Amino acid sequence: MEDKQLVKVWIFGQEYALRASSNEDYIREVASYVDEKMKEIQESAPSSINATKIAILAALNISDELLSYKRGEYAFKEQVETKIKSLIERIDEVID
Repeated sequence: MEDKQLVKVWIFGQEYALRASSNEDYIREVASYVDEKMKEIQESAPSSINATKIAILAALNISDELLSYKRGEYAFKEQVETKIKSLIERIDEVID
């Protein structure tokens, strides 16, 4: 079992103490990213929107980024696999 360390981070004006087995700098980078996303939403949203709604919108935006990245990665992987199969078939034709 990995030792978990306590990492204190600030997100949207609130301090959070997180127990994590990941690198402390990485945890801080993740928290900073979430903080930035929440501040971006706050700047573009009406002043009456509360922190919970801002957090939900930030989570949706981050999830959208992640899924878009994953879909792009899978599409690229499929393109590479198709090209590799094509090259293998060509090599087999030349060898035969």
